[in-house]
Amino acid sequence: MGRLMAGASSRSGMSAALTLIGKRFASSLLTLLLVSMTIFVIAQLLPGDAAQEALGQSATPEQVAALRHEMGLDRPAHVRYVSWLGGMLTGDPGQSMVANMPVGEVIEERLPNSLLLAALAAMVAIPVALSIGIGSAMNRGGRIDRALNVVTLAMVAVPEFLVATIAVLIFSVKLRWLPSIALASSDMGWGEYLRGVAMPVLTLCVIVIAQMARMTRAAVIDQMDRPYVEMAVLKGVAPVRVILRHIMPNAIAPIVNAMALSLSYLLGGAVIVETIFNYPGLASLMVNAVTSRDMPLLQACAMIFCAAYLILMLIADVTAILANPRLRSQ
Repeated sequence: MGRLMAGASSRSGMSAALTLIGKRFASSLLTLLLVSMTIFVIAQLLPGDAAQEALGQSATPEQVAALRHEMGLDRPAHVRYVSWLGGMLTGDPGQSMVANMPVGEVIEERLPNSLLLAALAAMVAIPVALSIGIGSAMNRGGRIDRALNVVTLAMVAVPEFLVATIAVLIFSVKLRWLPSIALASSDMGWGEYLRGVAMPVLTLCVIVIAQMARMTRAAVIDQMDRPYVEMAVLKGVAPVRVILRHIMPNAIAPIVNAMALSLSYLLGGAVIVETIFNYPGLASLMVNAVTSRDMPLLQACAMIFCAAYLILMLIADVTAILANPRLRSQ
């Protein structure tokens, strides 16, 4: 009888979890739809004209009007939005107005560079941030904890462009160890490539490590005050074992959420870093699209960043739901 009740309770909990995950997924889709509308409206409000930018200031009004008609810019806004959204859903975001080639091909050249840069920064930032956060929590109130808190708070407060400037002054101008701009090409070896992208990776890691370390520390400390941790300590369990075997499984949800936020920053917040170091990534491509008024390219890049952010947040939510049974009843 007890086994039957336990099995029914387990199935009920799993059903509730799947229902909650379905709601979060539907909410993400609705959010992405609203974001697409916002992106389209903001893109249309930007000053300038893509046809005028493509033809130059010497073009006649008749030439500009003809190109606007060819580009479909003279159609009503709602028609252009439906056409663009349908193309995004079918994998055809349109034609680049400046490059005169499919937007998908333009993005295909840059997206792997941004993903590789984010992956390298994550490989460095995640273990360092987890180590700092856990070490700070284990020495709560001590000198190490206070020192790490001051350092991480200072790192969070410093903007990316200032971090990049300081890094260039130290490692490029003073020590001459690293190039002042990102050097990345397909024919470079791994060692040469890592040296060429070390500066943008370092700049990205500074902010990400600080944010993730502080959130990890808060999550671990929150669990350290729980009765089950006090019981484990009273039983004589080693502090490292308490952290790894007892605290971390229960703190995994907020830590994964912190990681998701940080990784979303690596994808979307790299605009400044890629621009400063002239890195051939998707963020710098979006900046160029704004400058040239290439609306299809701009809208596609913005949608990729927003979709990546929502996917990471959805992964964090699903992890929290599966890791914490109490969320299943919400």
